[in-house]
Amino acid sequence: MQAGEVIRRKAYNALDALKGGRMNKLIKVNMLEIVLGTTEAYRKRRLKAIMDYARANCEFYAGAGGELSDFPVMQKMDYNANRDAVTSRVYKDRLSELAVLSTSGSTGVPFTVPADPLKMEHIFSNMLAVYGLNGFRFGMKRGEFRAWIEGKNTISKWKSFKNNLKMYDISNMGDDALKEICRRLEKEKIQVIVAYSSALTALADYMLKNGISPAKWSVEMIYSMGEAMPDATAEKLEKLFGFGPVRSYGNNENGFIAIALKDSKEYAVDLYNYYIEILKLDSDEPAEAGELGRIVVTDYYNRAFPMIRYDTGDTGKYVEKTDEDGRVFGTFTEIYGRRGSILYNTKGEPLSMHVFMNVLLKREGVVHQAQCIQWGEKEYEVLANYEETKITPEEVADIYRPYLGDDAEIRVKHVDEVPVQASGKRLVCVNNWK
Repeated sequence: MQAGEVIRRKAYNALDALKGGRMNKLIKVNMLEIVLGTTEAYRKRRLKAIMDYARANCEFYAGAGGELSDFPVMQKMDYNANRDAVTSRVYKDRLSELAVLSTSGSTGVPFTVPADPLKMEHIFSNMLAVYGLNGFRFGMKRGEFRAWIEGKNTISKWKSFKNNLKMYDISNMGDDALKEICRRLEKEKIQVIVAYSSALTALADYMLKNGISPAKWSVEMIYSMGEAMPDATAEKLEKLFGFGPVRSYGNNENGFIAIALKDSKEYAVDLYNYYIEILKLDSDEPAEAGELGRIVVTDYYNRAFPMIRYDTGDTGKYVEKTDEDGRVFGTFTEIYGRRGSILYNTKGEPLSMHVFMNVLLKREGVVHQAQCIQWGEKEYEVLANYEETKITPEEVADIYRPYLGDDAEIRVKHVDEVPVQASGKRLVCVNNWK
């Protein structure tokens, strides 16, 4: 343990004790609810509370009925277009006093959500519960990989010091940038890496390619956030560090929604903070259990800006089970990522993102990066960084053909680097068709 970690933990526990230990109790409850599930009575109570509050205090929801299905499904653009009407009248004159939760706009829609003090408490307890379930100790030094934008999502020097958090900018993931990241990780004695899957893939590949060992580093944990992680990346990280990454799912607007426990590839959902719906890809009808659909979240605790039936833009497969004690346990069996990242084969069948994450394993070292873009029913383009002396464009296309279809029209374009989004994510597939 580092001295900074221990000092921060003792200071935090002392301050919390003065408040009756409220936050530590909240964290413990949150952890138990993720592991053991929650009761149906709790879910009904929390849903009714947020719906009643929204109808009474938000102009936009005033006419909604008493059932969740009476509320509209909302995307980022809908919230932005109705921001004033969605904002609670209780907080309209106090918005400057509230915290804000912002997303970088990687999908083309920048989005900022005001959060009241109760929501911020739950953001904090939710984060520490998710981290704690996988061995995190309060006060550990974190290195967070993002596309940090000054004045938008960066944090102050004081907050960085208080939270023992270092910002690692991944707007550029070229060799020079990765070399500097590795230097900082060792010098700054980072204990926990928090990064998007694509950034971890780039880091692992760079370290293996250049023979960089983390033996002298202080890293004890790696948290993967955002898009799903290729199995190959998890294996590389375990080979390098001696332990595998923790896979999580969530967003900046709400917090952590689900976490993989221990070595599981499935994600346990935080039903203590959220109500989850999976709706069909082409309508607002409920999907069947285990059917691929849109992930729609109702946040129980943000009173300043109630987010009821929020279409996150992500897709996945979800199942719920109720045990003999009546506790409900929710699991994402698979998270596909953005709806715009779902590609279809020439028969119109959706393909898992994992296909595109793992498809290049057989040509590892020859094809370094690739992104598959669908432009039409049978029209695809592959942007690839590959060794032109070792593989032809036709051979690159043939890697994808068994999944896309024998009648797929695949054109290959050689690039020096697959572009990184504003958020720092590098997508393996993009749907520009539907």
